[in-house]
Amino acid sequence: MEIPGSKPRGRPATGRALSNAERMRRLRVRRNAQGLKEVSRWIEAGPVAIPPYSSHRRLEVRSLVMHVLIAERMLRDPALVERARRNIRRWKARDSAGLPEGLRQWEEILERPATEIASIMTEPSERAAELRQSSPFAGLLSAEERRRIHAALRS
Repeated sequence: MEIPGSKPRGRPATGRALSNAERMRRLRVRRNAQGLKEVSRWIEAGPVAIPPYSSHRRLEVRSLVMHVLIAERMLRDPALVERARRNIRRWKARDSAGLPEGLRQWEEILERPATEIASIMTEPSERAAELRQSSPFAGLLSAEERRRIHAALRS
């Protein structure tokens, strides 16, 4: 959309624009002419192949999956928020040194509406990943549910 009285932006239209496929073909021809070869397979970087995902990343994904399940339940039954609050109160009473920073943050978060809590606990941000490491939602998934999640993310 042009604004009256302003200069048009970009190159003037010539009607000879290439499609994406044509541009890629020309790029491949130039690369081949330069002697570059396209690599289409993984090569081991030494005696041991590097796994596609680190074990730390797998643990983060597993934690996220568990928290997504808990969030779905919590949205159906907001009373589950009270169970998380009870967990924090119990841990607070047990430890005279006070709560770790992560649980203090959860204590504040659990005062919000269930929809906000669910949103925070399932976001893929680094902050949320750190919060999930000190989750107050212990005991909200059965042993069988946890076993199935561990099995699904083992390989």
